Amino acid sequence: MSNTTEMRYVNAINKALADSMEQDASVIVMGEDVAQAGGSFKATRGLLDAFGPERVIDTPISEASITSAAVGAALTGLKPVVEIMFMDFITLSMDALVNQAAKARYMFGGQGSVSMVLRTPHGGGLSAGPQHSQCLEAWLAHIPGLKVVCPSNAQDAYSLLRAAIADADPVVFVEHKAMYASKGQVDTTRTAQIGQAATVRAGRDVTLISYGATVPVCLQAAEQLAKDGVEAEVLDLRSIQPWDKSTVLASLSRTHRAVVVHEAVQAFGVGAEIVATIADEGFDELDAPVLRVAAPFMPAPFASSLEQGYVVTTERVIDAVRKTLA
Repeated sequence: MSNTTEMRYVNAINKALADSMEQDASVIVMGEDVAQAGGSFKATRGLLDAFGPERVIDTPISEASITSAAVGAALTGLKPVVEIMFMDFITLSMDALVNQAAKARYMFGGQGSVSMVLRTPHGGGLSAGPQHSQCLEAWLAHIPGLKVVCPSNAQDAYSLLRAAIADADPVVFVEHKAMYASKGQVDTTRTAQIGQAATVRAGRDVTLISYGATVPVCLQAAEQLAKDGVEAEVLDLRSIQPWDKSTVLASLSRTHRAVVVHEAVQAFGVGAEIVATIADEGFDELDAPVLRVAAPFMPAPFASSLEQGYVVTTERVIDAVRKTLA
């Protein structure tokens, strides 16, 4: 029986944390201001009252220490969920995350694993400036041993976080600051599988491949294109590492054109890997070059007037589609 209700994206995250902690006493939450203050974006609000200070832990302002402590806790059998306030600050966590958490299962011959989740928001559009707006998921997807997911809606925010917490290996759970207030229907009985994409709109003329906050942008572009008789299929990767290659290639075999859309800078990004794979394994299906729509190779600007030209827009996606159709 379904248990569906409308909730905000941030509340879906909170619900996933609470339900996981209720069902598994080994799940703990750690981070700066996650307890008394309820998190920098209030994703952990109420957890301290529900589960107490031994399971909801305010930490010092040291991302390296937070992540290192979580790795150690995971190796002892706990399931820590770490909050890093902004993805930009994950740079301070990289040694523990990349050199320890990601490699533990391999180095210990499968005898030990690091079952932890690192939650962190990325993305621009809020005039947060170059040190609080970066999308660094491609860094993390490059590391064997790390899984990286990025939900585009409230349902996936809930279901993918539950899946990440249950996973035996480290998962980086990437959220988008601008999506926290967005609403959607959430069925808490629905499950998600890391590594499985979703076809959120069927089409025949071109495939739009995206994840996170640019999925709604692609859907808006598809709606506008449909008015001119162009039917775009929209794929939500949901999981960046591993990513669902088979679903992408199956869609390409139907539409024969593709545009990859993400908010991170275009150079050396997630889109580059997808385009390279299509060139390797789906080249014969292509009727036009695969195009990318992403941020320019520069730091995110602070001024809103400049940021509007930096972020991915519906118009840029539509322009790319028309170019590939031409």
